[in-house]
Amino acid sequence: MAFDKDAIIDSLKEASISDLNDLVKAIEEEFDVSASAPVAVAGAAGGDAAAAKDSYDVELTESGDQKVKAIKAVRDITGLGLKDAKGLVDNVPSIIKEGVSEDEANDMKAKLEEVGGVVTLK
Repeated sequence: MAFDKDAIIDSLKEASISDLNDLVKAIEEEFDVSASAPVAVAGAAGGDAAAAKDSYDVELTESGDQKVKAIKAVRDITGLGLKDAKGLVDNVPSIIKEGVSEDEANDMKAKLEEVGGVVTLK
């Protein structure tokens, strides 16, 4: 029996969500597999989670009393415009920057704390 991959893909494109859901269930039962994504277990490696972290999210948890200076600091850090930076400062807690190195995160934290902000690195 010839396997026509393109014909199968075309059939899937035309199928409804309900039909696709039924297909997934049938495949799971027929081949004794699961379509769910694997989940990593926290702490399974036994290592220190903080030591393994290579990127950080900088979260402003409190803007402090010097909001104008905090907005300016957020603009300097992110390159955002005035309105967007003000929105982050006014709506704390808010993520200022995601996926930065430890050094960058600490620099940003220092700049924000210098103007009265409270920062959490995640």
